[in-house]
Amino acid sequence: MTNLILASKSASRRAMLDAASVDYEAIPADVDERGVEEGLKASSPSEIAEALSVAKAADVAKDHPQSVVLGSDSLVVVDGVRFDKPSSRENAREHLNFFSGKTIELHSAAALVRGGGCEWSHQDCASLKVRELSPEFIEHYLKAEWPQIGYTVGCFRIEAMGVQLFERIEGDQFTVLGMPLLAVLGALREQGLLVA
Repeated sequence: MTNLILASKSASRRAMLDAASVDYEAIPADVDERGVEEGLKASSPSEIAEALSVAKAADVAKDHPQSVVLGSDSLVVVDGVRFDKPSSRENAREHLNFFSGKTIELHSAAALVRGGGCEWSHQDCASLKVRELSPEFIEHYLKAEWPQIGYTVGCFRIEAMGVQLFERIEGDQFTVLGMPLLAVLGALREQGLLVA
């Protein structure tokens, strides 16, 4: 049977696949994400997330042509401003101050690549309403969650203390975790990698 490779080192994406009893090997992709985005300036955040998912999967697939490679990516947009992972604790504080009282659009995408071609891709979006965050809470939060949130767009781990940032969440829970898992599982069944 063809094996599945996850082109990511993301703990949350690995945890989702583990919990769903999906057999896979994790091999992080080495992609210049800013370079990929440079050619997509006119694209929507969801389209960029999807393109990055394909690029990550394709990067790993070139060394593993017999495998199906799963790539995934997430983007955060708040008030029309795109946010990447925070570069420092101070940068995370700036992000959280900006997010306070606003709505985070979280765009998550996934793609399956085999050999040289993308065989499937999908995108989804969730909406997360951030409550008003006091300076005291932000400091308390950073003390508890840094540096772990330095690896996340949006400065939160929803499965940890990050849930305290929000007053309302609309959208699929797996999309919020960073990958549209139900769609991925359906695609893996179609590829014959899961029992249908």
